Amino acid sequence: MTIQQLNYAITIAEAGSINKASESLYISQPSLTSSIQELEKEIGFAVFHRSGRGVTLTPEGADFILHARQVNNQYKELQEYLGKSKNRKKKFSVSTQHYSFAVKAFVELVKEFDTSRYEFAIRETQTKDVIADVAGLRSETGILYLSDFNRSAISKLLRSAGLKFHHLIDCEPYVYLWSGHPLAQNRKIRFEELESYPCLSFEQGDAASFYYAEEILSTEEYPRTIKASDRATMLNLMIGLNGYTLCSGIICEELNGSDFRTVPLDPDSVKENSGMEIGYITKNNTVLSSIGSLYIEKIREYLRTL
Repeated sequence: MTIQQLNYAITIAEAGSINKASESLYISQPSLTSSIQELEKEIGFAVFHRSGRGVTLTPEGADFILHARQVNNQYKELQEYLGKSKNRKKKFSVSTQHYSFAVKAFVELVKEFDTSRYEFAIRETQTKDVIADVAGLRSETGILYLSDFNRSAISKLLRSAGLKFHHLIDCEPYVYLWSGHPLAQNRKIRFEELESYPCLSFEQGDAASFYYAEEILSTEEYPRTIKASDRATMLNLMIGLNGYTLCSGIICEELNGSDFRTVPLDPDSVKENSGMEIGYITKNNTVLSSIGSLYIEKIREYLRTL
């Protein structure tokens, strides 16, 4: 069955005559008749009832033509879409947990392209949405982290979504706070020293599982906790409430300003392994586009400067 045969059948149904349809299609009547006969043989039923007055649709044929029109219209839409390819903007999208280095690399990437010819998008979002965006092809790649605690659960989610995790960097935990915080000048911070201050974390929506948390040590006991939905609000809470969050220690002063700093968390003050492995995810059996590959290289370049 071909698109051409579907178009022939639709034209005959509309004309009510093979002779009139052949004139409209600019093909000979025998060729048109032969093509329809081959189609009917393939699908296993007659589309048309032939008589001296012309042709009429059989009951099965009427249903067939209904579906044929849908397919034919979709084919025409696809042709129109492809016909505009010369004017269509190339696209690149990335979804990420709240990492300033991911935004910094995105900025450096976009600088190398004419944004009148390209459409770029970056989404700082919840963990489950990073996974869903890449699985659903809304984003070409996503940035997130694994730890000893969440590795099994997140890896299972990635496998079920047909995604693969690629290593970027291993990190030890840091306390992220503003420079005026009472603990900001410490060389190290013990976990128990943080009890008097609110722990800040990013909201994970309805999927508020410990495994989705963007912050390391999500299962530890925190006497004071506040959730925020975006990075700007979290930075304001650090200043206004002497709040803190636990992170990879990779912050971009150029984007976040010089009013914030990171201090190593003393690993001996926590029970579980607190290491982080940050990486990017892609669809299985796919290769990053040239823009996607360049974005990952921009991340690697930035990480090499640390």
